[in-house]
Amino acid sequence: MNSVIFAFLLTLFAGLATGIGSLLALLTKRTNTKFLSVSLGFSAGVMIYVSMIEIFVKARESLVAVLGEKGGSWLTVVGFFAGMMVIALIDRFIPEGDNPHEIKRVECYIDENGNEVCPLPSRESKLLRTGLFTALAIAIHNFPEGLATFISGMQEPTLAIPIAVAIAIHNIPEGIAVSIPVFFSTGSKKKAFVYSFLSGLSEPLGAVVGFTLLRTFVNDLTFGVVFSMVAGIMVFISLDELLPSAREYGEAHLSIYGLISGMMVMAVSLLLFM
Repeated sequence: MNSVIFAFLLTLFAGLATGIGSLLALLTKRTNTKFLSVSLGFSAGVMIYVSMIEIFVKARESLVAVLGEKGGSWLTVVGFFAGMMVIALIDRFIPEGDNPHEIKRVECYIDENGNEVCPLPSRESKLLRTGLFTALAIAIHNFPEGLATFISGMQEPTLAIPIAVAIAIHNIPEGIAVSIPVFFSTGSKKKAFVYSFLSGLSEPLGAVVGFTLLRTFVNDLTFGVVFSMVAGIMVFISLDELLPSAREYGEAHLSIYGLISGMMVMAVSLLLFM
């Protein structure tokens, strides 16, 4: 039971990082784009490395133990790409304008007189709709991430902590995406923070639902299939969302430096826990 509580707390931490993004958006005038670029690249590096080097390998080991070398290897690959298909389908059915990949931000600039100007979008009702739909889209999008973090925490606690941190970093811009349109449409920082905070609760919800559905089927086969799908989900999120967002926020090289740094940190941490 202690492993269940540990896995749930990690998932809760990762999900509620949307609130950090909301606070950054509401309490600062300017987004630190270089920091976000490096951080998102770092998160992608952690997720790609741990997925391909550890999670995929452990999934294969579990499945080979049950199904043999050939059958286990085939099912691992099928599960990996099935995980990618799940998250791709979720993205496919979220309208492009409300997709959490479309980061909303407002930047200050210096006008011709040397004055700093921080423009506010007009408070139209459609902005509130955008914020609410973005919150819903993020909630749907984060559901499988919650399951991925929770399963990792149950099976491999040493892997789960860097995964949770990487997903938390990834959730910060999503908090910005929810809070800015809600704030500019209502003028309420409280409402903007609450909607952003609530959108992150879908990750622990995914953990609870996943545990409820899987707890009666916990064995090497189940963990192998789920772990292979988790690897696919995390690689897809990294390539489809984290790296493009990192490049959008800053210089292209910064995101790659962050990516390599994330891989290096993950590699060293895994070696230390051998």
